[in-house]
Amino acid sequence: MTQPAATIHRARMQPSEADLLASRFEESSPEEVLSWAVDRFGDALALSTSFQVAGMVLLDMLSRISPDTRIITLDTGRLPAETYDLIDRVQMRYGCRVEVHSPDPAELTDIVARHGMNMFYRSYSLRLRCCEVRKVRPLERALAGLDAWITGLVRSQGGTRTDTPKLSIDSARGGMVKISPLADWDDERVWAYVREHDVPYSALYDRGYTSIGCDPCTRAVQPGEDPRAGRWWWEEGVPKECGIHVGPSAARPVGGQAR
Repeated sequence: MTQPAATIHRARMQPSEADLLASRFEESSPEEVLSWAVDRFGDALALSTSFQVAGMVLLDMLSRISPDTRIITLDTGRLPAETYDLIDRVQMRYGCRVEVHSPDPAELTDIVARHGMNMFYRSYSLRLRCCEVRKVRPLERALAGLDAWITGLVRSQGGTRTDTPKLSIDSARGGMVKISPLADWDDERVWAYVREHDVPYSALYDRGYTSIGCDPCTRAVQPGEDPRAGRWWWEEGVPKECGIHVGPSAARPVGGQAR
């Protein structure tokens, strides 16, 4: 893989500045937040996306503002075919290069040998372990050397995402800045942008999916269900998260046990 250009590292942002910016950005459009991030961090910035619809909106916006900003994604080895198809479509449509990061082969071999291919169905702790090896650690390696990263988190997804700020200090990753320009959007605004700009999206959305992750851990939702009900649907009383966006304490069971 071609190595990205050398970055100029700046002093880490202080929490007080992050709080002020988060408050200011509540009145800003996603495009304004993205433009600020590009100006502030330059090539020490990346968009991390799993190619869900909110991430596609950000990718489209960023292609207009700063087409050279890095785009990072994770290939867990268990993604649905529709996600791989979308990655190819994105690269052709936008003329960009998507950096695909995979799990460490030795770590993957070890957990599969110890716990089996579908370990995640057996217990919540094993599911988190699988997510850690397939997603959390590869992302940490992908973000190494950066000062800030952009995510597609949206408060309307509920759960641990309800209070997502548009900008925060990611203490779990050495104090880098985490930017969520669409935090205050809802599904209606996201899909309105998709229609207006003809943004490509996963075919799974047309089959009832509302949140898309690994193939064996994602299903379509029924009318009236929570938007993230299709993720790890066999679990109860635990956050519908993989560990990328929450710390260890937030990942513990609350009010019940995972089945």
